[in-house]
Amino acid sequence: MTLIVLLVTLFAGCFVDGLVGLLGSRRRIGFGWSFFLSLIFTPVIGLIITLLSDPLPVGETRWGCLVPTILSLLFVGLIVLVSIMFFGLAVI
Repeated sequence: MTLIVLLVTLFAGCFVDGLVGLLGSRRRIGFGWSFFLSLIFTPVIGLIITLLSDPLPVGETRWGCLVPTILSLLFVGLIVLVSIMFFGLAVI
């Protein structure tokens, strides 16, 4: 049961970090740095750092390292699914 709680917490944290990253895509810091900082520290610290950076001009967005971030999240998801299948756990 604790593994399921850990996995749900991991996915919820990555989701919130992704939201902070999306906010950062409209600022000078970019998506990648916003996501990375909120992943390393906490989403609150990442949000504060993101909001302290300068906004981009209207109509311009920066995605930074979006592809490696998405690939790493997919890799984590794959590990989670394989571990659920291996241990025979059912997600409720």
